[in-house]
Order: sequence, then C-alpha cells, then structure tokens
Amino acid sequence: MERERRVILREMEEVNSQQEEVIFDMLHDVAFPDSGLGRTILGPTENILNISRDDLEAYIKTHYSGPRVVVAGAGAVDHDELVGLADKHFGSLPKEAPAGLIVPDDTAVYRGADIRTRDDTMPLAHVALAVEGAEWTSPYAFPLMVMQTMLGSWDRTVGAGGNMSSRLCQNVGQKDLAHSLTAFNTCYKDTGLFGVYAVAEPHKLNDLMHHTLHCMVSMCHHTSEEDVARARTQLKSQLLMQLDGSSAVCDEIGRQMLIYGRRLTPAELFTRIDAVDATAVKGAAELFINDRDVVLSAIGPIHELPDYNWLRRRTHWHRF
Repeated sequence: MERERRVILREMEEVNSQQEEVIFDMLHDVAFPDSGLGRTILGPTENILNISRDDLEAYIKTHYSGPRVVVAGAGAVDHDELVGLADKHFGSLPKEAPAGLIVPDDTAVYRGADIRTRDDTMPLAHVALAVEGAEWTSPYAFPLMVMQTMLGSWDRTVGAGGNMSSRLCQNVGQKDLAHSLTAFNTCYKDTGLFGVYAVAEPHKLNDLMHHTLHCMVSMCHHTSEEDVARARTQLKSQLLMQLDGSSAVCDEIGRQMLIYGRRLTPAELFTRIDAVDATAVKGAAELFINDRDVVLSAIGPIHELPDYNWLRRRTHWHRF
C-alpha cells in the first residue's frame, strides 16, 4: 500500500504537468459537479494519503462481481482454453454484490458553466469548449460521431488547412487561429460531452471561439449530403484503423460487452454509420447544440477569451 501510494503521487505530478489532461479534468469538474464523473481518476491528494486496506477490500467486494467483469481475447486464442482460464481465475466472483453492499447510484447532472485559470507566464492558451452529448446507447450516438468527424482536427505541423474537408479546420488553418484543434465526442453510460479542444495564441482566442461556435451551430442549418457522406467515409476508416492490433480489439470487445451486452461487428457499425444522413445530423445538432448551455475550461494567457454570456449567445442564430 505504501509503495503504491508513492507511485500514484508521482503519476499525479506527471498528469498535472500535461495541460490537455488538466483541461479535460477541469471540463468534467465544471460540467458534472458533485458527481463521480466530475472527479479526477486519481482523486485528491488527501484521499491517496489516507486510503486504507479496508477501503480497497470494501470497494472490491462492492464492484468486482460477475456481471461487471468481461474477459476478452483477440488474436491466436483458443476459445475453450480462454474459457477454462477465465473460470479458474474469475469463477469465484459473486454473481452480484454481497447482501448489504449496494453500488451507489451516482447520476451525473450536466450544467453549463466555465472555469478559467489565467497564467500569463504560459506561451499558449489551452481551451476546451463543449455541450452536453449523448450516452453510448442513445440513438444520437452515431450522428454525433459523424458530426465530430465533420468538425475534424488540425495541427499547424500538417500544413493542410485549405485542403481539408472541415470548414472549421479550413478557417483555423487559413486564418492561423490556433496551433492545434481537435473535435471530441466523449460518451458515457448516461451522458456525454461534445466539443472542441484547441491550443492557440492569446490574441487569437476571440476569433477562434467565433469560428468554432459558428461551425458548430451551422450544422443545424447548412449540412449537405456531400459533407455527411465524406464524414461517414472518414469515420469508417478511423474505426478500422483503431482496430489495428490485438490490444485495441480486446479493448473494443470489453467496452462493447459492458455497454451493449454484445459485440458490434464492423459490418453493423458501418450499417449504423450509413444510416446517418444530413437530416439526422441536423436533428442531432438541433438537439445538442442549438441554444444549449456550454461548458468551458481554459488555462494560460486567456485575457482575450470571451466571457460566458458571449459564448452562450452564439449557440444560436438570429437572422432576419
């Protein structure tokens, strides 16, 4: 216990030195306050220093039960041998949590807000802007995946600004609005976050936020079938590239078994992606983006980052 305590504290130092990790921890904290989803994986330092053997045993007895565990195999695996090993090592797990030990219902409730840490000694600003997304099993999960692909990602070292299919990436590249930009769509059991993470010069933040929100809201109004078809193809290729290796395949099997209770084959994934058209994208954008509360986390020289009301106002269009 004491040895691992020191290891975790060192890991915390490493995580806190990575701005992207800190930004997303802050984003979850402000989006889902007072819930487990809003807390960091490592937790506060005082918990690490005070956790005991009894705490670990109680956690294991509460959460390590048969329905909550998946044993997955990929590659040159003999099925019968895997089943035998699983039974040998995990067959003693209880079929449900012991009587008197109840897994708490920790529902995450989303709220719009922002959290900002100004540090003018940093050379670049790190900003994450998001709206509430959908859970894994939502009918809008795949439209949001296509929308994430439509927003895309860009890095100034690639040098492909004007030639990219994403309008947001074109604007960022041609106008030199950021050093890098990545759209994300993070899904959980009962909610999610959909947005953009960017690293930019401090005097570019106002224009960057304007173009980001403009492109997000424009999916409610100006989404063409051509844009969606291109994004569907890109999404399929990305999903296939993520399955390059036994570890990645095992991870996918385990995650899908816990979420859906079965594995979705690539053919089924492609069928669900192909079912997403421009109407589906507009419907999802209308539900999750148009006139919705945003969450924002930012670190660095952010004196030119617009305030929350400015951001909230630009989640919808008033045109006459």
